[in-house]
Amino acid sequence: MADEKYGLFIDYTWCTGCHSCEMACKVEHNFGEGVYGVKLFEDGPRMLPSGKYEYNYLPVFTSLCDLCAERVEMGKLPTCVHHCQAACMKYGKVEDLAKMAAETPRSWVYVPEQ
Repeated sequence: MADEKYGLFIDYTWCTGCHSCEMACKVEHNFGEGVYGVKLFEDGPRMLPSGKYEYNYLPVFTSLCDLCAERVEMGKLPTCVHHCQAACMKYGKVEDLAKMAAETPRSWVYVPEQ
C-alpha cells in the first residue's frame, strides 16, 4: 500500500562500531567530507556498578537519510542494512519494526520525515 510507512530497526546490543553503515551511505550517495546520512557515535566506556565496562555504538540517522529510496524502488535493501556487518539493522514496515523493538530492550526504530 502506498500509505504504509517504512523505516529501520536498529538493535544496539549487537552494533560493533564497524562504521560500515556510515561508509556505505557516504559512498552510495556520494556525500563529501563531513556530510552523513548516518553517523556512528561512540558512547563510553564507563564502569557499571557491577564492575563491568559498558561501551555503546549508536548509528544516528540524519535528515539526509531517505532510506535509499532509489535502491528500495529496485527491490534492494537500504545500503546501511545491506552492508551492516553485525546484521543489527532491519528494513521494513514501521508496524512490524515497532513489534520487534517492543521485544528488544536496546533498540529503536527510525522513520524519516516523508
